[in-house]
Amino acid sequence: MALPVSLKALAAAALLAAAGCASVLAPALKPNVSTEATALRAGAYALDKDHAALLFEIDHLGFSTFTGRFERFDVSLDFDADNPQAARIEAVIDMTSLDIANDEFAATLMGPDWFDAVAFPEATFRSTAIALTSDNTGEMTGDLTLHGVTAPATFAVTFNGGGRDRLRGAYIVGFSARATIDRTAFGVSRFSGLITDAVEITIEAEFIKK
Repeated sequence: MALPVSLKALAAAALLAAAGCASVLAPALKPNVSTEATALRAGAYALDKDHAALLFEIDHLGFSTFTGRFERFDVSLDFDADNPQAARIEAVIDMTSLDIANDEFAATLMGPDWFDAVAFPEATFRSTAIALTSDNTGEMTGDLTLHGVTAPATFAVTFNGGGRDRLRGAYIVGFSARATIDRTAFGVSRFSGLITDAVEITIEAEFIKK
């Protein structure tokens, strides 16, 4: 049913008013994100799963870069600002949450020839060492368990900043992390030599201070 002209006008005015309020409030709500060392506040943090992504990329026959993501994973972070090298990071990835925008092929990749997600439904990462490379970057080494095999993996980590987020009502820190692993080291070796063995992993994550 069509709205009367007066109701249409009222609705339009309400939308304009809401947009105006948002534009006025935006500067006040935007967090003051700092990459200074003091922004790395000590304590335990939980992953904000609404603002996190875990992606992987692999060269496919030289034609393209095949990209996928895992929809369900969790990461815990605990560190002392005075001793960031001693930070502890633990991650758990649900291997059945693979998303490549193709359900049939995703089922193939989760099958026994690839990830074998029925036998190995989780992958884990536990940090063992962190070395700072600049004021806001570092290298994080840890034990990655994938496909039932545990091997070392090193991530290049960038601290994107920390600050109080009024929208979430909490203190937030954000990181980007990247690593390259050899899939054959974890027993995922189908078509090795045809499809490249190097897999690029990218993590974008925001953490909420507990």
